[in-house]
Amino acid sequence: MPLEAGWLLRHSVVMCLLLHSLVLMTCCFHHAATSCSKDCYCSESEAGGKTVRCSNLRLTEVPGDLPNDTRRIYLDFNLLTAVPADAFAGLPHLATLDLSHNQLALLEPGAFRGLDASLRFLDISSNKLVHFDPEAFEGLRAQANLTNNPWHCDCKLQMALPTVKLEATSLTGIVCQTSDPEDIGIEGLAFLLAPQIDLCVIMKKTTDVAMLVTMFGWFSMVISYLVYYVRANQEDARRHLEYLKSLPQGSKPGKSEESSTISTVV
Repeated sequence: MPLEAGWLLRHSVVMCLLLHSLVLMTCCFHHAATSCSKDCYCSESEAGGKTVRCSNLRLTEVPGDLPNDTRRIYLDFNLLTAVPADAFAGLPHLATLDLSHNQLALLEPGAFRGLDASLRFLDISSNKLVHFDPEAFEGLRAQANLTNNPWHCDCKLQMALPTVKLEATSLTGIVCQTSDPEDIGIEGLAFLLAPQIDLCVIMKKTTDVAMLVTMFGWFSMVISYLVYYVRANQEDARRHLEYLKSLPQGSKPGKSEESSTISTVV
């Protein structure tokens, strides 16, 4: 009995230690997942959810240790140049994302993947975005601020706008700083508010003209070759006739043979 009691006691102690270790590890993981990102300031809102403020910290990339219970993130006034794919995929409750006043020139496809069900407001104003990539906004139904970016308006942009699910008023923030072609007079205008402009038709006309010029060039080459071919054969036929005339009278072939030869050459 004493041996069995001692074994049970040791077994109970080991189990207690394992359980205690498991609880500590769970608490550590939970703390790591919900603690504030390095150098950022976190606060709890009365309405619920965590607010993470990383403004004006000269950040060059999106922090990778954002708490997964975050509802609002402020990354404005930093030095971000790009948002990579799945940058916020681990934040299922994120409702507000502020990326304004950075150096953003690239939003990779899937940059906001995973936020389609939660995100309500996205601010990417005052950046350096030129080209609009709909794959970066896949699934988003948020209100977005797209103003103060040097947007380039072209056929690709015009085809992309109907495919995104951002609120319609958000797209009025796309103001054309440049356009293709340059002489259509939409620089400085909100592209969505200029429905009479069809850049794809203009591009199609330009393409059609280029195709016509190319076809005319090929046609000219074919005609030139045919003219050259006919003239070359005529010259060969003339030389052959002169050769036949230069032969002695007795060695000249018959008339029918001569006509046949000339016909063959021509």
